[in-house]
Amino acid sequence: MLSQKGEFSGGVHGSLRGNFSLNGAYAASNHIGVLFGGSYMNSEREKKDYKHKLVEVGGGYFDTFGPDDNRIIEIYAGYGNGKTNRTYRNYDDNEVLTSTDFEEATYNKTFFQVNYSSKKTSNLRLFGTDFPINYGTALRISSVEMKTFMRNNIGQIREGNVFLEPIFFTRMRVGENIQLQYTTSGTFGLNSRKYMNANNSLFTIGAVMNIGGRKK
Repeated sequence: MLSQKGEFSGGVHGSLRGNFSLNGAYAASNHIGVLFGGSYMNSEREKKDYKHKLVEVGGGYFDTFGPDDNRIIEIYAGYGNGKTNRTYRNYDDNEVLTSTDFEEATYNKTFFQVNYSSKKTSNLRLFGTDFPINYGTALRISSVEMKTFMRNNIGQIREGNVFLEPIFFTRMRVGENIQLQYTTSGTFGLNSRKYMNANNSLFTIGAVMNIGGRKK
């Protein structure tokens, strides 16, 4: 939601399943923005362990429009690097461990993303206080290619895929520069792959801070 030169927007988000992400953007000029992001996940379950790390950087163009310049369009492209470890355990009918499968992959990704958001607000009244609400959406197209892929310490044929990632968010302002944010997103793979496939949809809650934005 960048609107003018010098503005910074940063967010921290988490999910009930153990996802954690940090992202931010900075307006280097009135129309050029740079962004960064990172995420970490470490989930340990009886039949599956999953560990994930990812960092991303990018840049692009933004502009405001509408009667009060309170709507924003942003177009970004960027690059990321990540690593994923997965462990699968199989049990027999007596719940005795019979086999373990360990996968380790490193990968690069490039992405193209279009964001639309609105600083036009409607109010949610709670406990006698009005909380301004705004919203936005983004569509990201990501190309992900494995750099290395090991299964039980044996090199495997590397895979790649292209993913569509729609994102929808709603923000509630709780202070001059602080907003609470609820996000829902999904991932859809365009190619059928054995290992490089889309994961589950995500629902996260978090906080977003904007500093230096355009005032009404």
